[in-house]
Amino acid sequence: MIGVVAGVGPYAGLDLLGKILSQTVADKDQEHLTVASLSQPEAISDRTAFLLGEATLNPAFAIVEQLLKLEQMGASVVGIPCNTAHAPTIFDHIMQGLANAGSELNLLHMIAEVGRELQRIVPTINRVGVLSTIGTAVTRIYPLTLEPLGFEVLAVEDKLQSEVIHPAIYDPTYGIKACGTATRQARENLLLGVQQLQIAGAQAIILGCTEIPLAIPETHIDGMVVIDPALILARALISAVDPDRLVDRPF
Repeated sequence: MIGVVAGVGPYAGLDLLGKILSQTVADKDQEHLTVASLSQPEAISDRTAFLLGEATLNPAFAIVEQLLKLEQMGASVVGIPCNTAHAPTIFDHIMQGLANAGSELNLLHMIAEVGRELQRIVPTINRVGVLSTIGTAVTRIYPLTLEPLGFEVLAVEDKLQSEVIHPAIYDPTYGIKACGTATRQARENLLLGVQQLQIAGAQAIILGCTEIPLAIPETHIDGMVVIDPALILARALISAVDPDRLVDRPF
């Protein structure tokens, strides 16, 4: 059984569930895989706020509790559709919490899965740009994983990150988290980031926040491959439980 920590954030969790369905070979209801989804967003503090020192409670503790609930429900392999939750100061505590509880869950590391997929699907690309929250950017989640694999990881300039990209996700009037959909302003903001990364030399763009694919559904923009970590995570979860049920590669 696949498990999903679906409240980080709730729309990203819903998006991952849809991608698990779309990436599964099935001709009728009964042929889809069993998925346990748990969305308890009120229990998990904001990951970026914690990483920036604006919140003191590590969200890892609540995530561990929810992972253990999913294991009790029968899940064997689990994914967390939140890039920022994979920062070492959060993810390492999650892994330690599972070990302390004697858990046997196979918790996939979404960023590591992205690295493996990049090597497989775009082996000629070595410069990748990342759009993300400030939390993911400052903790260098993607560089820490991708640079040892030989990739050069590009980020947008600090001013654009704080004044344009981050608000596309968090702004209370037009941000994706607040609106639950891709507003015109959010998409325009994010495309400015794509443009800057392309000018900097990016050959591929990683949508490094699981809400961003709601605004940028394309698989290619101006000749650059667009990488959706949630889609990669969905495929990795399916492959872990039944690789024969995985649809052909979507890229």
